[in-house]
Amino acid sequence: MSRRRRHISRKTTPDPVFESPLIGRMIGYILKRGKYSTASRLVYNAIKRANEGGSGGDPLAVVQKAVENVKPRLEVKSRRVGGATYQVPVETTPERQLSLALRWIVELANNRKGMAFEKALSQEIRDAAAGQGNAIKKRDETHRMAQANRAFAHLRW
Repeated sequence: MSRRRRHISRKTTPDPVFESPLIGRMIGYILKRGKYSTASRLVYNAIKRANEGGSGGDPLAVVQKAVENVKPRLEVKSRRVGGATYQVPVETTPERQLSLALRWIVELANNRKGMAFEKALSQEIRDAAAGQGNAIKKRDETHRMAQANRAFAHLRW
């Protein structure tokens, strides 16, 4: 049993334009070397660009739909039992679902080569909102791993 106090997570500060904690967190994942203005400009331009191709509705709704589509419901965690390591499927908490979804969208946009990050991020957001793209593939792969290792679900802790 831990002797330390339980960590209390800080409340995410909303971004100044949309006043959304979700966008604030996305900016945080893109942030490098404290350059908040650069990161926020990239995110806002990507959101605007992702919304251009659509119906012209609420740009925040497009991002929320994309994140909701990418959230993984299950994942696998390694568990060592008697010299063997098993991949045990576990349900992800809502907080971790959000973290993974945002991280995957940003990471996979960064991995898209041959285009500017801003354009790649907008494309990834648009694809995820439509239920396709690399982030959705990553979520499906995570779910597939959990399904394949269902036999070890009894090892959950």
